[in-house]
Amino acid sequence: MLLYDSVGPNPRVVRMFAAERGVELPSTKVDLRGGENRQAAFLAKNPSGQLPALELDNGLVLAEITAICEYLDEIGPAGKTLIGSNPVERAETRMWVRRIDLNILEPLANGFRFAEGLKLFESRIRVIPQAAPDLKLLAQEKLRWLDGLIAGREFVCGNRLTLADILLFVFLDFGKMVGQPIDPANANIVALCERMKARPSAAA
Repeated sequence: MLLYDSVGPNPRVVRMFAAERGVELPSTKVDLRGGENRQAAFLAKNPSGQLPALELDNGLVLAEITAICEYLDEIGPAGKTLIGSNPVERAETRMWVRRIDLNILEPLANGFRFAEGLKLFESRIRVIPQAAPDLKLLAQEKLRWLDGLIAGREFVCGNRLTLADILLFVFLDFGKMVGQPIDPANANIVALCERMKARPSAAA
């Protein structure tokens, strides 16, 4: 396997997931800031031009972080899972991954792309600068919603560390660096992020 890695929260999710799952990932850096991911050589690997991507030994290239992480979960050492060990657990994890991704991470990321990251992204994707403030507010509203739902839980799915926690932590950590800090009133989310930050995998 070979991970096409770069700066940004998406590749970090995969690195942290692999570290938690005990999967070693050989990697090569792709210059996202310089636009290497939009050049023909990389587009031949991943037509979406996005990072990360995981090239398997048979030549198949997986993109999209949830697909990559689910694959790593299945091939990782036995006895541990970050998706779920039975149909109920897997369904619960995927439910929360979907909710967090659509309701919080997408508006947070696009709020950045359309504002602070505008110069980097305006020549690469369709940007909507006027939407940035509302997208950032939407992410904050859904964080308040999530904060109430995880009260009393160690992780999003109760006592199970899952992909949902890694996604949430990595993107909120990124948000702090680009002008979208966590509202301290969201005490449950703040505490969850502190627990995630203390894990060795957070340095991946």
